[in-house]
Amino acid sequence: MADICWLCVLLAGIAVYLLTQFIRFVFADADLTLLWAARFGNKPESKLKGKVVWITGASSGIGEEMSYQLAAFGARLVLSARRENELERVKHTCLERSSLKAEDILVLPLDLLDRASHQEKTATALKHFGDIDVLINNGGRTQRSLCIEADVDVYQALMELNYLGTISVTKQVLPHMIRRGSGIIATVSSVAGFVGAPLATGYAASKHAVQGFFNSLRTELTDYPNITISTICPGPVISSIVQSAFTEELGKPVDTAGDQTHKMSTERCVHLTLVGLANHVKEMWIAEQPFLLFCYLWQYTPTLAWYLTNVLGKKRVQNFKAGLDADSAYFSKPKVKMGRGSPIPPILRRKMVEQYQKGVSQRKTAKSLKLSSSTVHNIIQRFRESVTISVFKGQGRKTILDACDLRAL
Repeated sequence: MADICWLCVLLAGIAVYLLTQFIRFVFADADLTLLWAARFGNKPESKLKGKVVWITGASSGIGEEMSYQLAAFGARLVLSARRENELERVKHTCLERSSLKAEDILVLPLDLLDRASHQEKTATALKHFGDIDVLINNGGRTQRSLCIEADVDVYQALMELNYLGTISVTKQVLPHMIRRGSGIIATVSSVAGFVGAPLATGYAASKHAVQGFFNSLRTELTDYPNITISTICPGPVISSIVQSAFTEELGKPVDTAGDQTHKMSTERCVHLTLVGLANHVKEMWIAEQPFLLFCYLWQYTPTLAWYLTNVLGKKRVQNFKAGLDADSAYFSKPKVKMGRGSPIPPILRRKMVEQYQKGVSQRKTAKSLKLSSSTVHNIIQRFRESVTISVFKGQGRKTILDACDLRAL
């Protein structure tokens, strides 16, 4: 009888433990290894104080917030990006929020595409501080376009910037760390670095390349145990990266950055990243649900992950076509709200022109594009007033899209 009681207690304890872990996971915003380090591991303010940290992409978003938090910890900074005036602004804010002096922060303008300049830039940083303890590869751009519509030049630009530019800077800093026998090379990758991401085929390819490179480099450096190679894989985070995303053509801006309220705060993402660096975590998954769940599914149940990715990937494409933020409204029917002057997404312009040319009724067009009949009527009326049918005779698809770059009334 006593044995049965003890067994019941044991089973109840296991059940409580599993339930607790399940609840933790439901509300988790990072992988459990990283959250364990955040609670029981080294504190970044103690481990990173006084370190020389070189941050690329420091003028906005994650890089900018990382500069502020590191400055508050007392780290000395090398701030790099293309826009020197923005770097000076970040430096000024860092000095206001910390006890650092002006000489503790070096503004070092850097173009990741200009690989010939990277050796000189590295030498400048080393001359100023004498050491580089931590390199944070954060520079890069994302993508918002369908593969079928994107120019090959967009794919080349993404690989040149996100992959080759990052590798080039790393190869300049790595010999210095090998000579001194220690250092941290951290690279901001993405969940898209190991999970397929529709509307970001080129971006995902560049981040897969980054993941492959640093996973391989980590193994090559086993003779240098004090050199840490860390990859950071954030999910959707509030930043300006969507505004600067590549679209289907080089130089063409995104129509809208969408609603970002559902995304993780930049401050939280950076805090978890610095916790990971302080504890030498090799790979970090930083994402709220359901994106974190996808990371685990891809790791442990890839067949199920493929199925769910197809389901939610379809929703992502629908959001994009409907003019919504691609990362939001995964579990709700996409609806388009177009006020006066709101831009019409390129995909809707194309569909509307195609159906108009085929003689499809406005009611059917509205239903297929998930727009109100009045919106379609107003747009087509504006279209009739602005462009004659003869414009399109013998013209290519790009001309049609350019001619239909209208706005809702």
